[in-house]
Amino acid sequence: MPRSEFEARQALIEAEHEALVSTPNRRVEPGNGVYWRFVHPVLTAAHAPLHWRYDYDPEDNPFFQERLAVNATFNAGAILHEGRTLVMARVEGADRKSFFAIAESQSGVDGFRFWDEPVQLPEAAVPATNLYDARLTRHEDGFIYAVFCAECRDPTATAQDTSAAVASAGIARTTDLKTWERLPNLLTKSPQQRNVVLHPRFVGGRYLFYTRPQDGFIQTGSGGGIAWGLSTRMDPAVIDEETLLDPRVYHTIKELKNGAGAPPLETAEGWLHIAHGVRHTAAGLRYVLYAFLCDKNDPTFVTHMPGGYLMAPEGSERVGDVSNVLFSNGVTMNDAGRILIYYASSDSRLHVAESSVERLLDYIKNTPSDALSSGACVEQRVALIRKNRGLSTTNR
Repeated sequence: MPRSEFEARQALIEAEHEALVSTPNRRVEPGNGVYWRFVHPVLTAAHAPLHWRYDYDPEDNPFFQERLAVNATFNAGAILHEGRTLVMARVEGADRKSFFAIAESQSGVDGFRFWDEPVQLPEAAVPATNLYDARLTRHEDGFIYAVFCAECRDPTATAQDTSAAVASAGIARTTDLKTWERLPNLLTKSPQQRNVVLHPRFVGGRYLFYTRPQDGFIQTGSGGGIAWGLSTRMDPAVIDEETLLDPRVYHTIKELKNGAGAPPLETAEGWLHIAHGVRHTAAGLRYVLYAFLCDKNDPTFVTHMPGGYLMAPEGSERVGDVSNVLFSNGVTMNDAGRILIYYASSDSRLHVAESSVERLLDYIKNTPSDALSSGACVEQRVALIRKNRGLSTTNR
């Protein structure tokens, strides 16, 4: 290809990329009173920097082709840092390997641009094949911790079984999100761990983790739901006992499994959690987000648990590599109480929803809990209907 054609294609692709990352975002009105979605995703595969994907040497890449394609950007941890919103996204290459990369934004809802290079974490004692789904916790010990899934091939699998895997909770820490120290993986008595979250405060002088004990890579088995455990230190972090916090429940949004999302938010009325629940459907698994509140003085005790989901996949969110999935592992809250929920849809792209402490606490405290049977749920709804009928009569 002549140099002029190489340059023309490069210029066109660069212009399209700049237009994409510069696209302003806006809320979808009127919302549901609890939160607002936004028109555009905040990160997609196409947001990945061009110099990560293309070889810019015309001698080696005369057709200006992608050499290292990106398949998806999703499941991002989030943090407010030095006046900006930073998300630590899971970036998946066309080769199926995931890695972490940080993108920043002034607004938190648009204009996200990746840092010049992806995150390079030091390897653990046993190198992982895949790393993903980092939760970022600014802990009162002075460090920012990333707790993530470190996946390896199951060493007990037969040579013919190329899908058996083992999941562990990897841990790294930093002060600037640029230089990272890798710590040993979390050690618990459970065979596997996924969706582990570090609480931002000491509890009785120890580190509190929210865990999800699993018997296998996909199936929770005897794991009863979201649990908690304490470690006296982070290097290494060792939990001797896991105690159930939020159990799986038959015929609910968390019937099959559930897992912690982002680190909980500290509010005047307790610790606000946004988690995910999974159930079986005839079309496969369905992932949704739900919220609950833990006691301000005892973050291992649930005080309010609304019934049903907070968010479920809608429209184009239902389509992607793993369809009908919403997942969140990053939430921010500023000093004014503005909450931004970063959620991924169908393992493909990252979105944001906006709420506030006041709105989410109102939702959590005043939404009825799951009545657990059709008859009891009808009674809840009839009570609401009759209350509204009475109010309508009173306000004539």
